[in-house]
This record gives sequence, C-alpha cells and structure tokens, in this order.
Amino acid sequence: MIPGQFDYHAPTSLDEAIALLTEHGEDAKILAGGQSLIPAMRFRLAQPETIIDINGLEDLQYIREEDGHLAIGALTRESALEESEIVKRYPLLLDTCRVIADPLVRNAATVGGNLAHADPANDHPATMLAYGAELVAHGPEGRRSIAVDDFFIGLFENALAPGEILTEIRIPTPGEGTGGAYVKLERKVGDYAISAVAVQLSLDGERCSAVRIGLTNVSPVPMRASDAEAALSGQELTDDVLEAAGQAAAAQCDPSGDLRGSVDYKRDITRVLTKRAVRKAVERAKGGSA
Repeated sequence: MIPGQFDYHAPTSLDEAIALLTEHGEDAKILAGGQSLIPAMRFRLAQPETIIDINGLEDLQYIREEDGHLAIGALTRESALEESEIVKRYPLLLDTCRVIADPLVRNAATVGGNLAHADPANDHPATMLAYGAELVAHGPEGRRSIAVDDFFIGLFENALAPGEILTEIRIPTPGEGTGGAYVKLERKVGDYAISAVAVQLSLDGERCSAVRIGLTNVSPVPMRASDAEAALSGQELTDDVLEAAGQAAAAQCDPSGDLRGSVDYKRDITRVLTKRAVRKAVERAKGGSA
C-alpha cells in the first residue's frame, strides 16, 4: 500500500516547527527518523493530513556531558550513540542502542523519536526509566522538563502538550559504584523483544543502595518493575534475592500472548532476564566489563 495524501513542511528552525505543529494541531505528525511513522502511513494505520519534517534541525543532533548529565539531542541517530566515545561510559545506554533493530534502521532512527512514539516494544523507554532520565520539550509556552516516570501515559501516548516537541534527553552521570545493563531476548536480529530488562543500580559495599528497573514489551505502557526494585533495595545481592526480584518482575508485568510466546512464557523470560541484567549491572558496578 501507499500513504494517503498529506501536506509536507520542512521547517528550518525549532520555532517554525512549533508554530506549524500548533497551527495544524492533531492533524499533523512530526517526522524525525520515520522508522515507525512511515510504515504506519504505508499501511494506512496513520493518516496525518500534515507532515512536519524536522530533520533539517541540526541543532538537535548532539551528545555531550554537562552539569552532571549526559545530554542527547532528540534528533541524534541511534548509530551516533553506538559510535560515541562518551556513550561508552554509559554501558546501559550502549547495550540498548546496539540491539535496536538493525544497522540500516539505526542509521536513520532517532533517540527522541523512539521515546516520543511511546511504544512499549521500543527499547529506549525501559532504559530511560531505569536511568531516571529527564526529557526536555519546547512548545508555544516555552521550555519545560518532564520526568521520564511521567512521560509515558498510555499505549503510543506521551505527556507532550499540544504544540510541544521533544528536544533533549538528559541522563544522570553515573557515580562510583554504579552499573547498568540491558538484556534482551528476540526471535531474530532486528525483531521486537520477546522481553527485555534495563537495570541501573548503585552498590554500597555488597548491598544495593539504589536501583531502577525498566521492562520492554511486557506491558501496555512502558513500565518500571517497582516490586523487583523493592526486593533488591538495601539487600546483599545473593542468588535468593535475585530470584525474588525476578519473580517480582514476572508477577508485576502484564504481557499479551502472541506469536512471540504465551503470557506464562513471557513472564518467565522476564524473571530470567531480570536476574541476568542485575548480575551484569553488579559486575560493572564493581569495575568489571561484562
């Protein structure tokens, strides 16, 4: 199939893009990497009357550390993350960008688009939930920051207000004794996850002093495994504690049965991957390179 008719705009500034989005409202869609929007348009699952192509906004493509954060411009390509020397200091993020789809997709796909699409099957939502990231948006009322815990509000639904555009992602710079990991199971390279788990934690000696866990594709909305976090927090991370955390993540998630597996299978895979991701994060927190 081919897309329906639409008007096309290619703004040359963020202010122009915001003005166009405000003018056309719900009938308009932002085109960034296009790896989700274009296929949906081809199959008439999305039929916007207006496309606002922001790929010309080169000011939104950057990776830099500032003020205790890693700042990522929303139009930064996944391949740029994968190749960045800075991102090597953020192993959870590096794990994630390496397993997003395939190299052809990563050359075009953007970090901001992956998040703004609010698809629970996408990889970055879980990772940003694990990091406790901050998302920056610009709109008719100016700039505002949105905590990632407040950003995903429904299936394919985010907290951006009318006329707002996601412009930056801010990840806290990890301190000493912190580690992270993203572990994903997929049927084949490039497929959506059967399940995936993102973990970012801190150690105080042998005890877990802080932890956040995000889950991929096992719920209708990108989610944190808060029960698993509670099972780990303040504990020495023994095999029994890890098993309890895995069981908690499995019980809390809400997968749907499909061609990738039954509900019970996906829950058990989530249990296993939670333990694997925590173990890898712990090894990195201790200075390992797992």
